[in-house]
Parts: sequence; structure tokens; C-alpha cells
Amino acid sequence: MTAYTHEPEIAVGLLENISQAAFELTDTFRLSEKEMEPGRYSVRIIKERILISGQDEESVSATVFLLEPVVFDKASFIINAVRIGIDFHWEQNRSQEFRGSLVIKKTGPETFTLINRIPLEQYLETVICSEMSPQSPVEFLKAHCIISRSWLLAQLEKKKTTFTQEACASWTDARKHIDFDVCADDHCQRYHGIGAVNLAAQKALRETRGKVLLANGKICDTRFSKCCGGITEKFSACWEDTDFDYLVPVSDDSKNRPAIPFAAEAAVQTFIESDPAVFCNVKDKTLLTKILPDFDAETENFFRWQVSCSQTVLQQTLFKKIGEDLGNIVEMVPLLRGASGRITKLKIIGDKKEIVIGKELAIRKALSTTHLYSSAFIVIPYGDNRHLPDGFILKGAGWGHGVGLCQIGAAAMAEKGYDCQTILYHYFKNTAIKKIY
Repeated sequence: MTAYTHEPEIAVGLLENISQAAFELTDTFRLSEKEMEPGRYSVRIIKERILISGQDEESVSATVFLLEPVVFDKASFIINAVRIGIDFHWEQNRSQEFRGSLVIKKTGPETFTLINRIPLEQYLETVICSEMSPQSPVEFLKAHCIISRSWLLAQLEKKKTTFTQEACASWTDARKHIDFDVCADDHCQRYHGIGAVNLAAQKALRETRGKVLLANGKICDTRFSKCCGGITEKFSACWEDTDFDYLVPVSDDSKNRPAIPFAAEAAVQTFIESDPAVFCNVKDKTLLTKILPDFDAETENFFRWQVSCSQTVLQQTLFKKIGEDLGNIVEMVPLLRGASGRITKLKIIGDKKEIVIGKELAIRKALSTTHLYSSAFIVIPYGDNRHLPDGFILKGAGWGHGVGLCQIGAAAMAEKGYDCQTILYHYFKNTAIKKIY
């Protein structure tokens, strides 16, 4: 484990590879020898250099800028039309306000990236109020502080290993990012500005400052998703072909049992069509409104869900998402499932050709114009022609990859009176909480 003697500063990518942007400074920032007064500024590329223009039309150009707040706790910057939930069903644009420094870095002949440099604890304060509602129970907020801190530091350790730019281009964790440590959206963890931060979140952060989850002397790669659907998933179902002792799939109930792999598709169907009494099976709309951010609260029926896809739409979606013309889709066959029932290999048989896709995120992307809630689903063909269905119904469970902490389940645990440590040890086996700075 890397020894931390003090809180690190991190770089968060806010908007990546864009050609123009606008931001507002709420107080004075320093740009080299120059002070930038509060107000609105625009950014664009002119002759392969970044140009910043203010309200007084005075402009400065370079290939990289560092804007630092003169008084950290007083100054902030606001960026309009930040795209969040990228490619997911809740995607939207929002105005967001941030603390810390703003880096504007040229990344191509006609593009630049906006990066926020900020101390780790200040970053986490925003993360826990972006991932879930800051109105959530404080023991849940404390648990999320610890896992978000652990996940980030584990990612920074991974990025120290040799990893080519070509490999990064197709990777699915924080190593994908070349110009900064982590992005600000669901690909890494949500970092949506200081607007939602409240006293409860600040208290949770103070009480967990510098604390991480350790396993075998190393900081844990503490993954999390919105709703496991009743059983958490193993790491290898979603990322590298490796697993960790602290990410053992568990049933999301008070019995704290390890999950038993499904023996057959019939068992998966029984599970998905059931209504188990688990922590994340929250039917109380008032509680969901309390623990979910407003844009997440708009999503309904995520514990158990159903979508219908016609033959025509499915063919078009597959061609758009994976570039393959399979012809009429005859059958979709799960070849491999994880412990939670999530499909990790799916065979799609068309009358022109067949393909196998996986892992879980690739499956979720391929079968939806955005993303399916999860890959834990059963396939039910419909129509009169048994040899060529008119379409398929997908019945599913859960929201997200299901690995590690189940956010809705953990928040429900806290609401029932479970403390931070119990919540963490429920989802992350063979771990210990330790303060490292």
C-alpha cells in the first residue's frame, strides 16, 4: 500500500475534448501574474491555441491555462450545460458549480478539456452528494465516503502501472483517462458540483476523513452500483478476468449469506420473477425520494423491470451499436451468467449470422438505445411464428453492474439503523477500515 502522509490533490475531467465552452467566476482567480475578476468568460480554439475572452473583450491565448482561486473557500467557478449520465437513460445537461482550480488544456488541433484540480476530501464532499441524495441517512453517507475514497485511491495506484494509450482508449475504468485522474460522470463516479452539499454530508466527511477499506494490506477497489437486484455480482463479470476476496457475491439481506450460483436458466427465471425481501427491494416511495438524487428518482421499476423490443427496432439497434447486420433475430441465448444472474456472454442468432457479445456492459449497450438497467434478464420471444419472433420481452433485475456496494440497499440498511461499519462489512467481505492520513 502506498503510504499517504497527507491528503492528495486530484484532477477531475469536467468536459473532455470540446471546441468551445463558457464559464463564470464567482470571485477572483489568478492566472499566472494576472488576476481574473468575477464574471463570465468564453473559451474557444483559434489557430490551434486556446483563447479565453472576458466581458471586457480582453483575450489571452496559450495551449494550457491554470486558474487558481485567490481565496479557496470563497471562490468557485460555474460551467453551464455539463452533460451528465452520458449515454444512459437519465442523460441531461446541467449547470454545475465547483471549488478548486480550473485547468484548460489543449488536447487536439481544435479541442480542449476542462479539468478541476481539488483536494481529495473536497472532491469527496461533492461525490457523495452526487451519487446519492445528501438527505440520505448519515451512516450511509459515511459508508459512501469510505468507498468513494478507497475506489479513487485504488484507481490512482492502478494508473501507476504501465498502460499504453492504445489500451486506455478501450478500457472501462479510470485508466482510460490520459489527461486527468478521473472523470466527473458515471464512468468513474459522479461529481456534479457543490450545489447539493449539506451539513450532513460535511459531517460524514469529517468523521471518516482519510479512512479506507483495506484487504491484505492493500486499498480495496470498492465498486458500487445503484441496485444489485437482490444479489451482488463478482468483479470478473464486468471487468478483468480476476476476482477479489472482498468482492464475494452476497445475498442482499440480513442473513448475510454468500450467493449460490444459479444451477440452470429455470432458477434464474424463478429469481427474476420473484419479489425477495432484500434491502434494495424498497417499495416506500418516500424513502426513495429521500435517498435518490432528483434525476435518479425519475427512474421507476428498477428492482424488477421489463422492456419490449420489436424485431425491427432490435435489428436497427444492434446495427447501430455493434455495426453488425444479423438479419432477422431468431434467438438470444445466455451462454454465461454471473452470481447475480447478470449475463456475461450472450449469443444473438440472426438468419444472416450470429455473434457472441459480453461482458455485462457491452450487452446492456447493444440491446438498448441507451443502456439496459442491467444484464440480469431473461429473454421471452413473442409472436405467432415460433421460428421468427415478432420481438422479444426482456424481464430483468437490478440497476447497474451489481458489484460491491448496492447503493439503494446500503441506504435502506442505514434507514433501518445499521451503522457504517456493518454496512461496509456486509458488502465487502474480509476487509478492515483504516485511517491512512
